[in-house]
Amino acid sequence: MAAVATLVVVFLALIALTDGAGSGCAAWLPTLGVGTVLAMWRGRRRAWPARLVPFLPVVVAAALTASVCIPTVPTARRYPPALPFVTTQHWSLTTGSRVAVYHYPPAHPSPRHPIPLVYLNGGPVRGISILDHRFLQLLARQGYDVYAYEQAGGGRSDLLPMGQYTISRSVSDLAAFIDRLNKGNVDILGFSAGGTALTRALADPSVAPRLHRAIIAEPGPMDGPTAHITGHKGRKSARGLAPAPTGPRSTHIPRYAAAFGLMRLGLLSPDTGLIGQAEGDNAFTAADLGSDTASAYCARDAHRIPAEDSAQNFSFSPAASLRIQQTVKDSPSIAPQLRRSRTPAMLMIAECSSQIRQWATAILANDPAIQRTQYMLGVGHHMWNGLDDNNDRAAAVISAFLQDKPAPLPDSPTSDEIPTFLRDHE
Repeated sequence: MAAVATLVVVFLALIALTDGAGSGCAAWLPTLGVGTVLAMWRGRRRAWPARLVPFLPVVVAAALTASVCIPTVPTARRYPPALPFVTTQHWSLTTGSRVAVYHYPPAHPSPRHPIPLVYLNGGPVRGISILDHRFLQLLARQGYDVYAYEQAGGGRSDLLPMGQYTISRSVSDLAAFIDRLNKGNVDILGFSAGGTALTRALADPSVAPRLHRAIIAEPGPMDGPTAHITGHKGRKSARGLAPAPTGPRSTHIPRYAAAFGLMRLGLLSPDTGLIGQAEGDNAFTAADLGSDTASAYCARDAHRIPAEDSAQNFSFSPAASLRIQQTVKDSPSIAPQLRRSRTPAMLMIAECSSQIRQWATAILANDPAIQRTQYMLGVGHHMWNGLDDNNDRAAAVISAFLQDKPAPLPDSPTSDEIPTFLRDHE
């Protein structure tokens, strides 16, 4: 068994060194060769039948490691089927991205709001969940003309070459989407990674003039300096308390366990030769997110976390997501540009947020156009989650800001209150 384990370790090391070249074969063949040579050397002085014994660990290791080299899902992208409640459009943007678009027109008899509302979902490079679609439908019933699109590579949108997944491309796609919409300036609701893209759009003088009002909800880090902050989080989430997610996991299959695990450790590049982008997207399941889903809910909700999505609609590109996150980490500070922002903005922060608090407070400290902050009690990172009246409360906060009406909640924290907020809201 020790010999088998040694050969498996050698194989994984070669996978990392070769970046998975040739679907892992560039690591498998040398491992098999080394194992064969060692077996021959160990058996050189044995009688003929006994000479075969050292080859047994080589055969076992070869079988185990070969499973890492063989795809078990289609290697061409399988897109989610059409949703039964909304038409999927596909728009080709001037950036070269082809994205899936969803439109929820304002429902009667609610008063119509003249400015379109565009939703940027989180991930990054994750399809829009059924739970989010329901929230967008609620906003449409309140009179908003709601548009949403899935980022290139996510959901029903076309893939990009791996090198084109960058946070700058996400911002450029947003600007191109607004231009393609051709309805003038728009209001934007950016959630999580969508909040990161929106923040960077506010700091970009070529994009910001297209934005009428901006809502930054539970944002990720806005730039490299912010991404490297370690600090406060919100009150206790359901991570570690909720039942383990059910359903198939790609990480129970050696090929994808090795690929996603080594990618997450930074030992394989997102553009690894071990698995292609399309294959990785096809393989990854909602259960693979593990406790990440539970971390988006308060501890008190641990045993009633709703199903966020259906297996047929779920879509996430782990490699592209890591690639975009790395470009955020590698980017210089955008604080000087953000300080020149003039687009009216609102920040939404969850009580049980799993995000680093300073990711939100850095935006608050540097964007002088933030007119109000709404601290949402009783919810985690996924604030509109279908539980209790959480969707209605989130919609009320968003609607009040977009209509420039008094906020349902106190404006808290303000930029002056950041130190107290970080101290008192852990």
